[in-house]
Amino acid sequence: MIGSVNVIGSGRVGSAVSARLAERGLSLDADMPDLVVLCVPDRAITDVAAAIEPGPWVAHVSGATPLTALARHDRRFSVHPLQTFTLRRGPEQLDGAWAAVTAESDEARGTATWLAETLGLRPFPLLDENRAAYHAGAAIASNYLVALRHAAGALLEAAGAPPEALDPLMTRTIENDFELTGPIERGDWETVDRHIAAIRTTRPDLEAMYRVLADATVAFA
Repeated sequence: MIGSVNVIGSGRVGSAVSARLAERGLSLDADMPDLVVLCVPDRAITDVAAAIEPGPWVAHVSGATPLTALARHDRRFSVHPLQTFTLRRGPEQLDGAWAAVTAESDEARGTATWLAETLGLRPFPLLDENRAAYHAGAAIASNYLVALRHAAGALLEAAGAPPEALDPLMTRTIENDFELTGPIERGDWETVDRHIAAIRTTRPDLEAMYRVLADATVAFA
């Protein structure tokens, strides 16, 4: 049974994790914790883990880093919250998000599942060898969405429209389970050609992005 947890790192993820564990009544910052959770940048995980004396469970919350980063520890696992975090919000950011659990034994898997569920996450198993593909998908869904919003907003600005008008449209697309609408779904290639012509005139730097995404949308349509 886990009764005490030390969370190392107080950034966007670490602050949310610490606050949630405190809400759940876990003892934090114990001298001899049952579990140490590393919420540090990926590049620091190996060095931080190496500085911890073996004994407690040691886990990291990285989506991209394999368990070999915790090589000094036999009692190890990872729980990656499949969520984006901001310091402007608290532990509620964890509520209902999924979490990738990587573990090497039934005991480790049970402890990882306990941590995920205690944090308010929905765990699913992830093999280390599949981690890169998994993390690429997460990056596309989150990071590239930011890039798309900036690109789309730039085109609205070029048309004299407010970029923030896109936000309800993007939100509703998610709420509608990503149902495809618009010219490609209708096979309206004349409109697509007009898009390309307008982009070439107003923001030619975005034409290549539009063409690549149009091709990808056709493939998924």
